[in-house]
Amino acid sequence: MSASRVTVVGGGVIGLSVAWFAARAGFSVTVVDHASPHGGSRVAGGMLAPITEAWPGDEDVLALGVESLRLWPRFAADLDVPLSAAGTLAVATAPADAEVLDKLCAYLGAMGRSAARLTRRELRALEPGLGPLVRSGLSVPGDLSVDNRALLTALRKACEAHGVHIGRRSTVDTDVTVIAAGAWSRDLHPALRDVIRPVKGEILRLAARPGALPPPRHTIRAHVSGRPVYLVPRADGLVLGATQYEAGFDPHVTVGGVRDLLRDGEAVWPAIAEYALVEAAAGFRAGSPDNMPVVDWLEPAVIAATGHHRNGLLLAPITAHRVLALLRGDPTPEPATDHHSANDHRQAKEAPVEGSGER
Repeated sequence: MSASRVTVVGGGVIGLSVAWFAARAGFSVTVVDHASPHGGSRVAGGMLAPITEAWPGDEDVLALGVESLRLWPRFAADLDVPLSAAGTLAVATAPADAEVLDKLCAYLGAMGRSAARLTRRELRALEPGLGPLVRSGLSVPGDLSVDNRALLTALRKACEAHGVHIGRRSTVDTDVTVIAAGAWSRDLHPALRDVIRPVKGEILRLAARPGALPPPRHTIRAHVSGRPVYLVPRADGLVLGATQYEAGFDPHVTVGGVRDLLRDGEAVWPAIAEYALVEAAAGFRAGSPDNMPVVDWLEPAVIAATGHHRNGLLLAPITAHRVLALLRGDPTPEPATDHHSANDHRQAKEAPVEGSGER
């Protein structure tokens, strides 16, 4: 195959994955990356958890996520990036929170997915550091997690090893442009303007200080008086997130957001009161009306790979496979649902936004 020139606009996990796949396939690839500190890939928890994220009405999102999760072990191995397979505990603190978990458990059962109910005692046998307010939960097998920043570094190195040029230059000679700029994609093509929107999220990074209880072994997803919060362990601490606001491109971390995350995180894992707060960051997810990504041709020579909302890391391998198929003119790989075009999204009914948002 004679190499064609491909320009990928966006240097997050989606853009770099697409660039890496295309370069390995023989394309000449340039990545245009303006390296915003607010990119969703950098400000992320690293959860690869389509089952725990499942919710009635999002069946297409679930099917796509499950299909991409199957690709992750090979994807990570090729990049030499470790995965955590400890799984997820979904926990509740109040009776209304427990009802949310009951609904999730019933829905997963109806979808043929397994989730084991756990009592307070069973939860503490798995994670003794859980707080006294945690009253019940679910064990969700099969979920993975990855250090998002280690993944970004590995992808960048893999791209460079395959000859990908990465820079800030916005004018290059190219045959095909792939728009993978996350929330900023909306400004790069008219077809995306009314489809992609920025969804702001705030996230904290905490480091375990000497003498403090170590972070949990599992990823903990909790509902605390109706507010969702998650704790994702890292080697030296944990990631605590995440708020969700429809606030445009407001880059500021709010006092209220930090307060809510710390209060709810401490209710779930009291030991974080002894941790060091090392980072508070705001980022922008690329939202779409139905939470499904846009991965398709927008016009001859322009492909979109955006709109992944909370699932950018999870959907990176399946998105890269699909874009490569489009570039080659091959039949595109389809899971148990169809990917959407920008036109499909414009016709979709706007989905409601729930609170501070990680389900």
